[in-house]
Amino acid sequence: EDEQIVAEILGRRFFPDLITHKTWEGFHFAGHEIRITEATDCYGAVVWPSALVLCYFLETNSKQCNLVDKNVIEIGAGTGLVSIVASLLGAFVTATDLPELLGNLQHNVLRNTKQKCKHQPCVKELSWGIDLEKNFPRSSCHFDYIMAADVVYYHPFLDELLLTFDHLCNNDTVILWAMKFRLEKENQFVDRFQTLFDLEMISNFPSLNIALYKAMRKGRMKA
Repeated sequence: EDEQIVAEILGRRFFPDLITHKTWEGFHFAGHEIRITEATDCYGAVVWPSALVLCYFLETNSKQCNLVDKNVIEIGAGTGLVSIVASLLGAFVTATDLPELLGNLQHNVLRNTKQKCKHQPCVKELSWGIDLEKNFPRSSCHFDYIMAADVVYYHPFLDELLLTFDHLCNNDTVILWAMKFRLEKENQFVDRFQTLFDLEMISNFPSLNIALYKAMRKGRMKA
């Protein structure tokens, strides 16, 4: 079953027939052909399999996870694929990442959502742990969903990442997080995450070493 679903997920990717001066990859999600421009010199500007796993879940679980008119923020949006799919499924999306990635992110989001979505998504800078209250004040920012794909890897900002999850998450916010397991240090982040949030694994793909989690604040999952 794992291999069949993984083949279906990875089968959503396609490549251009002709090589042009601009490198892009294509994906089929939410009834649309999505073209993503990547930058191979930057880790955050590449589509990783965790993003495909999350996009596949959003599309195939659109009844249980109805995004229409929901307020969604993606942290570490990278190329923007997850944000684009969430937008095509009817959400109002804020796609966020580091300032050096915003140009390519904005290009991909605009290219694939303009005049195709109920709510035009926005792109915004978010450096984990920095100026969170200033840029995303708790009093006015309420997100129904926080989405993240492959944000835990070998980087020195795991503390700041946890702080960002904590700041953006209200009592009724649902976190959807796809994670590829790599090294033990990064894997320990899951244990730290569970000090603040209840965590449920909703999909697991051993052949990709990727798990998809749903999380809410402690005590709110059953409520």
